[in-house]
Amino acid sequence: MRSDAVPLKPSTPEAIQALADKVMNQIAALYAAHHIAANAVQQQMLASHVRAMAARSLTGEALPDVEAELFEDISPETMALAQQVVDLFGNLPVEEAWLLSVHIEVAKSNEA
Repeated sequence: MRSDAVPLKPSTPEAIQALADKVMNQIAALYAAHHIAANAVQQQMLASHVRAMAARSLTGEALPDVEAELFEDISPETMALAQQVVDLFGNLPVEEAWLLSVHIEVAKSNEA
């Protein structure tokens, strides 16, 4: 799978962390608006994934192949939220939303 990500900013660890922090703040607002509460472990896993997404966004590194069929059980609402987050980066492929949707779906299950 080829990524369309194009390096736009310096890819220093500081730049990656700054972008990840910005996106995590926006995710927190999105979670709050949709009454999604991640536990501490889920939050840590999400933060790690978002840092990796930030690195891919800034460096242009591609994801390995991801099969869409693996995400068929993810609700359309969750996939839409994941795509909103991916859109914040501006240069990541849809496969990033597929992967991110798992974090959101698991956090949503805390509500039950």
